[in-house]
Amino acid sequence: MFTHTSIRTSDMDRSIDFYTRFLGLKLLRRHAIPQNKAEIAFLQAPEGKGSQLELTFYQDQTKFNQAEYDDRVFDHLAFVIKDMEATISMMRKENVTITDEPFRLSPTGSLIAFIEDPDGVLIELVESRSP
Repeated sequence: MFTHTSIRTSDMDRSIDFYTRFLGLKLLRRHAIPQNKAEIAFLQAPEGKGSQLELTFYQDQTKFNQAEYDDRVFDHLAFVIKDMEATISMMRKENVTITDEPFRLSPTGSLIAFIEDPDGVLIELVESRSP
């Protein structure tokens, strides 16, 4: 069973705020790992369904640069959202980087968009088709 994905963050509080406020995740737990000079936080959908997102902050990490798009090994995280227009509008007001405006891969396909989290992790937004 797949349990979680871990991504690094340069600012734990900022990342927790981003993922909880914009993407609706709930902070499950957060704690220090002194032997690694690190801190981790686990977030998940409020219903407790799906895999968890682990945010990892290393105190001694001095460089924090995402590779250029074509050079990335990790591609993106994906989240289902209810209202693309409202979500993108809210994100735009907060200066979230929108890399791809909402579009459909086909005339009847899902509405998707791509944004970046505060550290440049690419995120796909997929509008839910449920009423």
